[in-house]
Amino acid sequence: MLPAVVQDAINDQINYELFSSYQYLAMAAWCQHEQFMGCAQWLRIQSQEEYGHAMRLHDFLLARNCVVNLKPIAAPEAKFKSLTSVFEKALEQEVRVTGQIDALYELAFNEKSFAALVELEWFITEQVEEEKTAREVVHKFKLVENDPASLLDLDRELGGRAPEPTAGA
Repeated sequence: MLPAVVQDAINDQINYELFSSYQYLAMAAWCQHEQFMGCAQWLRIQSQEEYGHAMRLHDFLLARNCVVNLKPIAAPEAKFKSLTSVFEKALEQEVRVTGQIDALYELAFNEKSFAALVELEWFITEQVEEEKTAREVVHKFKLVENDPASLLDLDRELGGRAPEPTAGA
């Protein structure tokens, strides 16, 4: 069993991971509507990854004999002014998640919740990669923002993203 305060914080993080999944899905829908199919593909995969993160925390709570308390998911932002703004929003979201994971890790540390610390180490490593990737994509969009041919090439490049293999697969 985990301390109640750690359980509550992990339940809050599950909610935010599900919101992140929902937000990426909204971004993918916007991109697909605008006919940027590669970007839509990339964002759908990102949505699936965020859902996987939520499920990892969900399963961790259950493995520790804790209660999973699912909460309402806020509506995502669905209108964007450009592809660059979509990916800037993605980077902003990843930075926010990093802060949340760091705070959750600190809480688990202070509560001496060692099992949670071990689980959260995976998330800390994952967030370094998530922020790095989002930052690189934003940089590329800023480089090609006013060049339609380069924008189409970048859309094609992002469409080549393959889903990550699931844990245990």
